[in-house]
Amino acid sequence: MSEFLRGFAAILRSGWRASPRRLLALTGLMLLEYLSWPLAPLALKYVTDAVVERDVFTATLAASFVPLLALLNQVAGHVAHVLWVEVSDLNLVQVNSELGELSQGSRGLEHHERPDLADRIELLRIGGNPLYMSVRTAVESVGRVLQLVVTVVMLALLQPALLLLLAFALPPLVSARWAFRRFSFAIWGDIERSRRATHLLDLAVRADAAKEIRIFGLEDELRLRLRESREELRRRRFRAEFEGVAAMSAGQLVFALGYVFGLLVVVRGAIDGEHTAGDVVLAVSLAAQTSELVYEIVGTTQFLQRGAEAMGRLAWLRGLVGRLYRPEPLGATVPEHLREGIRFEGMSFRYPSTEVEVLRDIDLDIAPGSTIAFVGENGAGKSTLVKLLCRFYDPTSGRIVVDGEDLARFPAAEWRQRIAAGFQDFVRFELVARESIGVGDLRVAEDGDAVAAAIERAGAEDVVRQLQDGLETQLGKSHADGAELSGGQWQKLALARAMMRTAPLLLILDEPTSGLDAHAEHVLFERYATSARAVARATGGIAVFVSHRFSTVRIADLIVVVDGGAIVEQGSHAELIARGGMYADLYSLQAAAYG
Repeated sequence: MSEFLRGFAAILRSGWRASPRRLLALTGLMLLEYLSWPLAPLALKYVTDAVVERDVFTATLAASFVPLLALLNQVAGHVAHVLWVEVSDLNLVQVNSELGELSQGSRGLEHHERPDLADRIELLRIGGNPLYMSVRTAVESVGRVLQLVVTVVMLALLQPALLLLLAFALPPLVSARWAFRRFSFAIWGDIERSRRATHLLDLAVRADAAKEIRIFGLEDELRLRLRESREELRRRRFRAEFEGVAAMSAGQLVFALGYVFGLLVVVRGAIDGEHTAGDVVLAVSLAAQTSELVYEIVGTTQFLQRGAEAMGRLAWLRGLVGRLYRPEPLGATVPEHLREGIRFEGMSFRYPSTEVEVLRDIDLDIAPGSTIAFVGENGAGKSTLVKLLCRFYDPTSGRIVVDGEDLARFPAAEWRQRIAAGFQDFVRFELVARESIGVGDLRVAEDGDAVAAAIERAGAEDVVRQLQDGLETQLGKSHADGAELSGGQWQKLALARAMMRTAPLLLILDEPTSGLDAHAEHVLFERYATSARAVARATGGIAVFVSHRFSTVRIADLIVVVDGGAIVEQGSHAELIARGGMYADLYSLQAAAYG
């Protein structure tokens, strides 16, 4: 119950942040709408009693209030509906913005790689977005409770025994709570199945998966597994829903018995002369309202519980990000020019929630203005070194020093503004081509000359020439007029995006050319090395290569061989070949393979 109340309060706070004035206006309209309902039966009581006593004036006056109250109720409801649509939209925009900020605004990647975060995101996806209607439902539930209080007070004044209706209202509420918890347990128990089913559906509709699915003849198998996974989820959730409905029906039956009992008490009183005919009309009308209110509150409670849980998941993410990313121990300013270079001092690293060190005891000096290549087999730790240089993670022990300052003392966002990078798992920004490249440096994204220069440095002129409208071509098949590109073409545009920053302190190419052939990769790296030398003269910047093709990395000033999370060799290409160690063996194997 305490979790529900915290979630309920969070929903109201969220609505208040979205639009305080609108929420106040809606609260007033809600009071007008919901409190007008109990007054209508009171007017009917006076109409009935006046008719029985043949009092035309009182009957007419009382009767005139009934349509007036109905009009107020309808007008308030219609005006409130218009405002609710706007408040719900504003609230959803606010919540989604916060979710995006929590997800992408933190300095690291740790939370992205946690399965518990993936579980909660999946629950938000399959929950039908209860956050959209949560504020409206929360405020309306307050209105229904107020209406119920007024109704019960009027019933108590009429016949104290009718207060027992409150006791009879407890079973439906308790059963609704049980039903919701039963369904929630079913959802949590199925979360891995749900994610697996979502993955299968994603495979079924993704264009990049279509080729392998067809080549390996997986169409029927994929459809079968997708159908079975969804059918299993449907059966388990239907069972939970059915049990919940049965429990809620039993609770409603208890209230119905109490409702009949209350009416019999009032009718018996009227027969004995203790109540008037108007009292019977009032009791019947108010009891009917109470029955409807209890039913609505039960339904509202279920929806609110889902909204409260959704807000709880958002609060959980807020807490997770706060715990994972403590305030940075700032105090250092990112240099404009590298003078001492970058040094790894006894650095080790293991990914959070694991006990395995993927890097250990790394000691390495990188001179300013130099080019360095990390080579080694898959899983050796090369890309992890790049992640640490980008401050996506901080070392578990030891440190990375930039011009004599601990890298952890630099504001992460400011440090990354001085990095230009191209990654193997690049993003396909389905924007206009000029924007897809220009976002590599937002300060000059609209500068045509800057974009053209980046395209030239990346060797992507041939891709732009093939686009129907050049740089103004919309990219991506998610748009009706979008141009679809090959993997290699997308990769060249991603490299052009990486070339947008012309004065970085760190230039990184982390296996960004997997879609290119060996010759194209070699040409690109030569261009990149030329750019790196220009940057080195301007800022003392360091260029970092990560590649599995040894014929390409030989142009680096320093080649670092990583194996099993440790540096096993380092030196120039000529030095490493002369040493006849691991690098020389791997180089010879590749040279023979490329023949």
